[in-house]
Amino acid sequence: MENIALIDSFSEFKDNKSIDRVTLMSILEEVFRAALKRKFGSDDNFDIIINPDKGDLEIWRNRVVVADGFSEDDNEEIELAEARLIEPDFEIGEDVSEEVKLIDLGRRAILALRQNLISKIYEHDSTNIFKQFKDLEGELYTAEVHHIRHNAIILLDDEGNEIVLPKSEQIRSDFFRKGDSVKGIIKTVELRGNKPAIILSRTSPVFLNKLFEQEIPEVFDGLITVEGVARIPGEKAKVAVDSYDDRIDPVGACVGVKGSRIHGIVRELGNENIDVINYTKNEQLFISRALSPAKVTSMEIEMFEEERNGKKGRVSVLLKPEEVSKAIGRGGVNIRLASELTGYEIDVKREGLEEEDVELTEFGDEIEDWVIAEFKKIGLDTARSVLETSVAELVKRTDLEEETITDVQKILKEEFED
Repeated sequence: MENIALIDSFSEFKDNKSIDRVTLMSILEEVFRAALKRKFGSDDNFDIIINPDKGDLEIWRNRVVVADGFSEDDNEEIELAEARLIEPDFEIGEDVSEEVKLIDLGRRAILALRQNLISKIYEHDSTNIFKQFKDLEGELYTAEVHHIRHNAIILLDDEGNEIVLPKSEQIRSDFFRKGDSVKGIIKTVELRGNKPAIILSRTSPVFLNKLFEQEIPEVFDGLITVEGVARIPGEKAKVAVDSYDDRIDPVGACVGVKGSRIHGIVRELGNENIDVINYTKNEQLFISRALSPAKVTSMEIEMFEEERNGKKGRVSVLLKPEEVSKAIGRGGVNIRLASELTGYEIDVKREGLEEEDVELTEFGDEIEDWVIAEFKKIGLDTARSVLETSVAELVKRTDLEEETITDVQKILKEEFED
């Protein structure tokens, strides 16, 4: 039989693709039957014998012998005279098996058949890759930088699979060169057309959770559980941990002596500042710990009947004046992470607010809400607290312009001090 390139490629497909022998034979038969159907109108009376290891293929057409001039379907019937050219002793009613050469299908059909075969093989391969990575969603994965685009980094793993790390899933301080090894979690896997789109993430809280599992044996073994993670990628994170074994200090075990255990995680996350706190079911105590390093004087919790924006309640926290900025954190980072970790909206109030002092919200008619919100983000929620802070310091700690701050302080002086 003609040894054409189509047949030569059988073994190549089998060796290079993640496809087993049975599946390969099934795909080959499907492709050839489709070609026979196009050529002869039906493939029901054809036998296809395939040996993908050697690249052998035989196609046999089975027809019934009929009297000369009485053939109604040349694909399923063969006239006696034509049958006796194959074997001189054929009789009417007997079955004739005749080999069909690939060349008989026509050159164009062979080219189309080869293309269809390649397409089916790669479609099967893509489906396998999709299933493989779908099972890995939420798991750590490492791949190598192949090339860098302005909005994404394209990675290749050891099997040559393409993985995308979008800009939105990168830590702000991330900087990679071609050939660098990149670690993240498989965030999503989708089939786009026939090609799997595998998205890696380094910003997901799950990534931090998985790094704890990888780097801290007690977490991997289940002796310590990670109860919650809140993070602003590359900047700060809070992780709540617990242990069912009273002999284990979960925070100490995670941090290690002089931070030795958590150092590798911090380095992997671009020096992200990680606060590890003890989890507790005591809501007040958990909220207090989440607001660390601030020390809470007291608090009142109000539970919502239904969740609002993912929060189950609101808590008013009373703090000494010097603790307010610690609780809020630079740019509101600390209170935002505490809120995310605990699931509560957190309002901070100063302890011992003097009677002559006035809440900023009282000036809502003269000062825009977003401006008040900027002051509150850094723990300044009263007229006196804003007036006692220099303009230069306020420019540095907020997103407000100097002119806006000056105008606000002028309003406060006129309305409050008078």
